[in-house]
Amino acid sequence: MTGLVVCVAVLAVAGILGMLHKRRDGRVRVRDKDAAQQLTAGEIGAELGERATLLQFSTTFCAPCRATRRTLGEVAGMVDGVRHVEIDAEAHLDLVRRLGIVRTPTVLVLDARGTVVRRASGQPRKADVIAALGAAV
Repeated sequence: MTGLVVCVAVLAVAGILGMLHKRRDGRVRVRDKDAAQQLTAGEIGAELGERATLLQFSTTFCAPCRATRRTLGEVAGMVDGVRHVEIDAEAHLDLVRRLGIVRTPTVLVLDARGTVVRRASGQPRKADVIAALGAAV
């Protein structure tokens, strides 16, 4: 009987943790640490957008990264002065550590000066990315 109670408790905790993870995945948010982070064109290996930059950290075998690439490309094509830049996280470990990137895809929304204004870990929704651009533009 004790084994059954333990099994049910473990399943309940796992279910709650799974729901919390799903709720946070892809959410665009502001972090206090990000306010002081500013990136240059030399650091990301591409020119910054005239109004904003959507900076995506990806890895080779990341399936959600491909969908995120499409979403960010579409948004950058819709909004004038916005550029999408994708960085291979494995090739830029110093930048990954400095920015606190812990998973891929991670998207940083940069303003025209290269200051991080928003961040999303996981695959963001198109509407959330467009809304996050409002803070950068």
